[in-house]
Amino acid sequence: MGNGWYRSFGKRVVDIVLATLALVILSPVAFAVALVVYCTMGSPVIFRQERAGLHGKPFVMYKFRTMLDLRDEKGNLLPDEERLTRVGRFLRCLSLDEIPELWNVLKGDMSLVGPRPLLVEYLPLYTPEQARRHEVKPGVTGLAAVYGRNLLDWEEKFRLDVWYVDNVSFLLDMKILFLTVLAVLKREGVSHPGFATMPKFQGGKAWESTSSVLEDMQR
Repeated sequence: MGNGWYRSFGKRVVDIVLATLALVILSPVAFAVALVVYCTMGSPVIFRQERAGLHGKPFVMYKFRTMLDLRDEKGNLLPDEERLTRVGRFLRCLSLDEIPELWNVLKGDMSLVGPRPLLVEYLPLYTPEQARRHEVKPGVTGLAAVYGRNLLDWEEKFRLDVWYVDNVSFLLDMKILFLTVLAVLKREGVSHPGFATMPKFQGGKAWESTSSVLEDMQR
């Protein structure tokens, strides 16, 4: 399968077919998760947040809610570590909170595989090289998700993202999807040390410590 054909047409076909199958298969799980979230955290069950998509265009991403809406006396949200519930931690550990993103895939906002969609507020902070991660649709999973997840530094994640942009192929996507299942089962890298997920991106441009990962992906 030629990579040019896959980029322009095949990848979207694969997304629609696999996302539809996944939604059908996971519908009982999604219903159970929604019920547990509602019983433990109340409404809303679905968390909606604006993220940067293809070419940096904003879109609304859907996830199952994992945090409480706790605020300080000034009305500011408390740190993620204080708002993340035990149920939310479990959902994140198994990536069950991301099931609603399959709807984003069917809508065309996301792909099954690609750089993870990040906050719109990060857009001005990227170097030109890092900004290339937006040359493809963001993904439910990606290289960073299977090679360290939130244990990686931001710079390492971005280097993997850009490498993916330059090497998109059907076989690579299938490999990443397979490795995603293994990563979820291992339940590793859910959070960065000292954080509920990841520290906020502050800008930076070091490309240093992912060469072994990239060499492995080329095998």
